[in-house]
Amino acid sequence: MPKQAQFRWTRSLLLAAGAVALASAPAFAQGWQPSKPVTFIIPAGTGGGADQMARFIQGIVSKHNLMTQPFVVVNKAGGAGAEGFLDVKGSKGDPHKIIITLSNLFTTPLATGTPFNWKDLTPVAMLALDQFVLWVNAESPYKTAKEYIAAVKGGADRQFKMAGTGSKQEDQIITVALERITGGKKFTYIPFAGGGAVAVQLVGNHVNSTVNNPIEAVAQWRAGKLRPLCIFDGKRSIYTNKVTQTMAWSDIPTCKESGVDVEYQMLRGIFMPAGVTKDQVAFYVGLFQKVRETPEWKKFMEDGAFNQTFMAGDEYAKWVEAAEKTHFELMKEAGFLAKK
Repeated sequence: MPKQAQFRWTRSLLLAAGAVALASAPAFAQGWQPSKPVTFIIPAGTGGGADQMARFIQGIVSKHNLMTQPFVVVNKAGGAGAEGFLDVKGSKGDPHKIIITLSNLFTTPLATGTPFNWKDLTPVAMLALDQFVLWVNAESPYKTAKEYIAAVKGGADRQFKMAGTGSKQEDQIITVALERITGGKKFTYIPFAGGGAVAVQLVGNHVNSTVNNPIEAVAQWRAGKLRPLCIFDGKRSIYTNKVTQTMAWSDIPTCKESGVDVEYQMLRGIFMPAGVTKDQVAFYVGLFQKVRETPEWKKFMEDGAFNQTFMAGDEYAKWVEAAEKTHFELMKEAGFLAKK
């Protein structure tokens, strides 16, 4: 074979091999991707819903090799989560840092005056909306939310103890909302660092009730230690598989149908620092879409009775803006806004 022809033939083989290699490369090799470990901040304590979700995501990403770099999960709960949010606010332009949010994205700056706002961050994606359930100890005499609220109404002021995560955060906001219908009787609200500790307090009968997220109390419910009275949503859960021997999430009545007209759901979403690029945001949106497609995530959603709404881009930003306004009004009514 002439040398020139041999060169063209060899070059064609190399080009073809390169095309095959590109076609078979994993999706995350296209466009921007992390070049070092990504810090995944949780602005809450260990054991709570945000902590459980972030660490679960970390496990899915590792198991399915969805990212070339690892997630390093870090809890920064100080100042009702302000420590975590201020860290991300101060990391402008850093695409190797993300934060999982809960309602303290709104409640912490409103209640404390800490100088940050969601607009100091870059919205990435809503992963789900988390529910709240009114729980009592399984040995409690109360079988319905109506019975429990009637007992609070008929008891001494602050006789009944409500454990919750943080002060002037979502758990206490719901508690104040319940006090609208207790005939002027208030709960003694006792704050803890995370939902895990809250559940332990109720199991130990140190408090009378909690409004923990499903994922924060499901293990104790399954073990027969806690009893759900109602779910703070406008409709019952869609999940019909039995969690205990006799009940599924869908068997828990809404609080409204139980005579307790209170609704509240919480954001589980992802933000990045300000100043990151669209390609960097797009990488994480794509990553979390892949996470959502795994069987492990789908089971996690059912086990925790999550509302599986997913949003990104302008739709997500508009939702966050509306949620901030809602929290402002709720906290203003409760007297929780920081004094200027």
